Amino acid sequence: MKTRNDREATAERLLRSSLDHSYEPSIDIDWDAPLVEGSWGLPEHRVSLYGTQLWEGLSDEQRRTLSVHELCSIARIGLWFEMILMQMLLRYSYDRDPRRRHIQYALVEIADECRHSVMFAKMTERYGVPDYAPRRLTHELGRLFKTIASGPAMFAGTLFVEEILDQLQREAMRDETVQPLTRMVNKIHVTEEARHVRYAREELIRIMPGTNAAERTVARYLSSRVAFVVARNLIHRDVYRSVGIDPAAGHRAALANPHHQEMLRWSARKLVPFLREQGLIGGPTEILWRKAHLI
Repeated sequence: MKTRNDREATAERLLRSSLDHSYEPSIDIDWDAPLVEGSWGLPEHRVSLYGTQLWEGLSDEQRRTLSVHELCSIARIGLWFEMILMQMLLRYSYDRDPRRRHIQYALVEIADECRHSVMFAKMTERYGVPDYAPRRLTHELGRLFKTIASGPAMFAGTLFVEEILDQLQREAMRDETVQPLTRMVNKIHVTEEARHVRYAREELIRIMPGTNAAERTVARYLSSRVAFVVARNLIHRDVYRSVGIDPAAGHRAALANPHHQEMLRWSARKLVPFLREQGLIGGPTEILWRKAHLI
C-alpha cells in the first residue's frame, strides 16, 4: 500500500519535474506560423471514416480537411474534461492541508490544465473550425460528474481521458505527415500529462485498498459511464458536415467502422489492465466498456 511518505516523495519529484519540463503555449508555439499545405490534422489511419465507403468517396483534400476537424473535436472533448478535472482538483484540495507537497502538486496540475485548455482553444481557432462542444446531454452529465465524483471515480475518470488522449497524441507528434502545429501541441500536452497520469495512478493505488464494496461499485459505474460517454463523443457528428457528409450518416458509419473501433481499443490498451487490477473494470458495468469498443 502507498503511504503518506510515498505520496509526498512522489509529489516532490513531480513538482521538480514541473519546474524543469513545463511550457507556456502562448509563447512556445508560433501561432502565426503558416500552416503546411498538404499536411494532416491526425494520422490518416486514425480518421474515423478511414476504410469505409464514405472514405472512398472523398478526395484527398476532403480527407485532410476531415482529419483537421476530427483533431479539433478530440481536443474539444479534452478541453471539456480538463475543465471538469480542474473543478474536481480544486474541490479535492479545498479540504486538505496546502502545506503538503501532494496538495501543492494538485494546484500545479490545475495550472497546467488551465494552460492546456487555452492551448486547445487557440489551436481550434487557428485551424478555423467550429466549436465542437459536447452535446447538451453530455455537457450536463459532465456537470453532474464533477459535482459527485470523488476518490476512485475521480482519479479513474481522469486517467481514462488523459491516457486515451496521450496514446493518440504520442503517435501523431512523431508522424511527419501531420501538421507541425498539431505535433507541437501534442508534444506539450504529452510532456505535461505524463506527470498528471503518474499522480492519478499512484493516488488510485493508494486509496483503493481502503474502499468498501459499495464505494467500489459506485466507482465502477461512474468510471464506465465516463469511458462510454467520452469514447462516443471523441468525434462530434457535425465534423462530417465539413466534407459534405450528412452528420447522422457519418456518425453511423464511424461507429460501425472496424478501423475506428480498433483505434479505441488501441488507445485504451494500457489503461484497461491497470483499472482491472484496481477492481474498477468488472461486473455488470463492463458492458459499457464493450459497447464503447474499449475492450
